[in-house]
Amino acid sequence: MAKQKKTPRPKAITPKGFRDYFGHEVTERAEMLATIAGVYHRYGFDALESSAVETVEALGKFLPDVDRPNEGVFAWQEEDEAWLALRYDLTAPLARVYAQHRERLPTPYRRYTMGPVWRNEKPGPGRFRQFYQCDADTVGAPSVAADAEICAMLSDTLEAVGIPRGDYVVRVNNRKVLNGVFTSVTRGAGKNDIDAMSPSELREYREHELRGLKNDEILDAILRQLDKFDKVGAEGVRHLLTGGRNDKSGAFIEGVNLSDHMADGFVQFLQARRSSNSETLARLREILKFSAIGREGVDELEQIADLLAAQGYGPDRIVIDPSVVRGLGYYTGPVFEAELTFEILDEKGRPRQFGSVAGGGRYDDLVKRFTGQAVPATGVSIGVDRLLAALREKGRVSSQVQGPVVVTVMDRERMAEYQTMVAELRGAGIRAEVYLGNPKNFGNQLKYADKRASPVAVIVGTDEFDNDVVQIKDLILGAKIAENATLEEWKERPSQFEVPRNELVTKVQDILKAQA
Repeated sequence: MAKQKKTPRPKAITPKGFRDYFGHEVTERAEMLATIAGVYHRYGFDALESSAVETVEALGKFLPDVDRPNEGVFAWQEEDEAWLALRYDLTAPLARVYAQHRERLPTPYRRYTMGPVWRNEKPGPGRFRQFYQCDADTVGAPSVAADAEICAMLSDTLEAVGIPRGDYVVRVNNRKVLNGVFTSVTRGAGKNDIDAMSPSELREYREHELRGLKNDEILDAILRQLDKFDKVGAEGVRHLLTGGRNDKSGAFIEGVNLSDHMADGFVQFLQARRSSNSETLARLREILKFSAIGREGVDELEQIADLLAAQGYGPDRIVIDPSVVRGLGYYTGPVFEAELTFEILDEKGRPRQFGSVAGGGRYDDLVKRFTGQAVPATGVSIGVDRLLAALREKGRVSSQVQGPVVVTVMDRERMAEYQTMVAELRGAGIRAEVYLGNPKNFGNQLKYADKRASPVAVIVGTDEFDNDVVQIKDLILGAKIAENATLEEWKERPSQFEVPRNELVTKVQDILKAQA
């Protein structure tokens, strides 16, 4: 009889593109989510928790990568042959929820939601397949006042979580302006008179310039390259719009193959920002004088700037910036990004700006996929992990959360009395636990307390029980003394105290207050 092979043990390894989050990381995120939710709630938005799984049809054509069916999402086929997928953002599920429940929802419907999203994309340094987002959206409000409100709320949120004014800017553009530039440039804007072309000449010119690509395809390709302006600069975008360029690793990135004059038109637009919002708007009107849709977009930007100024949000917080593109194809109006402006050091020690932590815009056609009727909507999404990383860079969040007070165990036969002590501490609102490991080695109990980042250890043995006292050790002060103090200083500043049993809670409270 053949010997049966043993089933190999599974490897204890995190799947590629995912990571595990431990105590202080989870606590930091929870505190940030609570702060953001507080701002959203103050603005009148209601919470919504939608399903983490959607049908692939509900997610629609706006997948991050559509080279292959369902690419970009984690999808599977059910027994009834329907395809389901984990949500890749929090906006597509909102469109489905509103379309499904619109009869009983108020209009406008204002909701915020927070949770993980999943993207089946190639992972890399700092690029994960699962991450948290915080969204707030208004559905059913066509006025750009809704867009202005989102920008104001985004500014308030950044300051609430600890990003001071001056360390961020909310940059606003309009997809209508982009569409106007696209139309003008591809029609030969920059020539003395675009009307000089006959229809047949214009058609032949566009067919030559666009190299046989459909308008929506070339627009998507152009948007992806324009969106890299902050990373590669004007010349980098120019190369990406024409023949291509080599990236930092030396790899060649294929360009869009536009003509030089078309690329110049797009680059001039990206550089249209001036020293004030009014000057930027004037420059955009000059560039878009031949485009009705472009001029409409500029008018909306001016309304947004006026509405924000009336509420006290000046260009020190929110600016009109034509270089904001936002790559997703479903935006139909204003688009915005929150950029952190302070410098950090990259992996090679070179200074660079931290960059974007939030973005959003108006998407008036997304709900229409379900209802057949246009439904105006606008919203923003905050990348929680990037925002937390920014706060760590600024020293605004601690890398470690304080652990619980540990009640050590010297006599396991008296466990009920130790549990009584920890219950008293918890009843006073103090985070506390009884050591539940093997109590034989007392040193291991203190090592455990150190690993838990415990501020205080309570020590009670036979002598303490007999004398109705407890020993309370200030672990934070004790560590500092052990590291720096002389023997004389250690005697003058004791880190361990003996107090009557009935003063346990009071003494621990005093130590915690002093540590804080």
